Amino acid sequence: MYVCVCNAVTDCQIREAYCEGACSMRLLRQKLGVAGCCGRCAPCARDVLLQCRQERERQDAIAAEADSAPPVAATA
Repeated sequence: MYVCVCNAVTDCQIREAYCEGACSMRLLRQKLGVAGCCGRCAPCARDVLLQCRQERERQDAIAAEADSAPPVAATA
């Protein structure tokens, strides 16, 4: 879905930029131009960033849990 109509930026592009390190509105603006014109897209872009952060936190928590789990003994 288009988030920023002025610069034709989609939510997928924002997610990709987040994965590449654009984890703030300032960095998104620099990379994609989001919220650089009229600013109407800022709330939606923030929501997409928040979703990305929450997903990363969930993935990190799952990975940490898997790392701390005791090894499973192999049975023959």
